[in-house]
Amino acid sequence: MEARSKQDENKQAGSTQGFRGFVRWAMTPPQSYVVYLVCLFLVAGSSFYIGTLKPKKAVWLGPAAISAPR
Repeated sequence: MEARSKQDENKQAGSTQGFRGFVRWAMTPPQSYVVYLVCLFLVAGSSFYIGTLKPKKAVWLGPAAISAPR
């Protein structure tokens, strides 16, 4: 009975350590450079993609007035 409860505790501790373990792994020098470059490419790529989207024409704008100054 006692051995089973220890295994359950280890499983619960392992599930909470998953994200923290990944963060610790990603903060070590070789991996941190790769994580930084991946984030940089994601931000640059998404901003490029968003910049290429065509805006919709505004419906509320009417034609220019005839008596508009030139």
